[in-house]
Parts: sequence; structure tokens; C-alpha cells
Amino acid sequence: MPTLTSRAKQVDRRPMSLAEKLYLPAIFKGMAITMIHVFKKKATINYPEQKRPFSPVFRGLHILNRDEEGRERCTACGLCAVACPAEAITMEGAERQPGEEHLYREEKYAAKYEINMLRCIFCGLCEEACPKDAIYLSETFAPSNFNRASFIYGKEELRIPHPKEDPEGYKKALGNRAKK
Repeated sequence: MPTLTSRAKQVDRRPMSLAEKLYLPAIFKGMAITMIHVFKKKATINYPEQKRPFSPVFRGLHILNRDEEGRERCTACGLCAVACPAEAITMEGAERQPGEEHLYREEKYAAKYEINMLRCIFCGLCEEACPKDAIYLSETFAPSNFNRASFIYGKEELRIPHPKEDPEGYKKALGNRAKK
């Protein structure tokens, strides 16, 4: 019968020898492989104490960005929610009231902004869809937790620290974006 590839391997049907019947060569071969791996460098790290370097294109937790004066950039246009293939983002818009110019950049703002991190696939489409650079994916990853409700992040968890009140936290949250 003709074969389509050259990967076909004929099955060996010879009777086993005494050494093969005792499985000793196979056991010694397995022990040799085990001993080689015992002395190799470990692939794992101790996570809380050590952090591994991430790729420059790593996409982690979402951040709601502010401008240099600390005002929210989000205008509740909903493009990020529409672009999200997992439908993880929900928002409600509201109108800015007189006297709130120091809080919101535009006339309209997101009164409610939530991301369900259990549904999020960290694709970055929300970041690409945002015309105001109001949301981006940071260089930190989602912490583990024990209940589902704590994986729904609201504005308080997503907002970047205020640049004037906490400049160190602001620069840390920007990460490599501060260098650009």
C-alpha cells in the first residue's frame, strides 16, 4: 500500500529478549533521564519573591487612564465594550455636572465601568478601539482569588493613581508607557 508521507514506521514484531522481558534496560534508561533532570536548572520560580521578566508586548490587567491633571479620559463612548469579543466590559454613561471639570475631561463620562476578568481574554481590542487612550492593558497580571464576585473590577480597581496625589504610583502603573 503506498504511503502519503515518509513518516510511516514498520512495527517490530520480533519476540522480546530476556533483558527486554525483565524491563531492566527501560528502567535504567528512565532513571538516567530522571537523574539528568534532577541536576538541571529549575524551570519554576518562587512567585511572590521572584518575578520573571515579561515580553514587551505582554498584556495584563486593564487600567483606566487619566490625563496629566488627574481627570478621567473615558468619555463612555462604548467602543471598547463593542470591540470586546468576550463581552466582558459593561459601562453606563453620565453627563458632567457644573463644577466637575476637575474630575472629567469631557462632557460625558463613564459613571459605571466594569470588566469581568473571568470573561476577559486579554486580547487588547478594547485598548485599540479607544479613541481617547482611556484604557490600556498594563504589565501586571490578575491576582488569584477565591470568589467570583471579586473578579469583576469596577472603576475604583481599574483607575490609575492620581498623578498629582500619588506620582510614584502613577509612574509605576504607566510602566513602559512612561518611557515612550
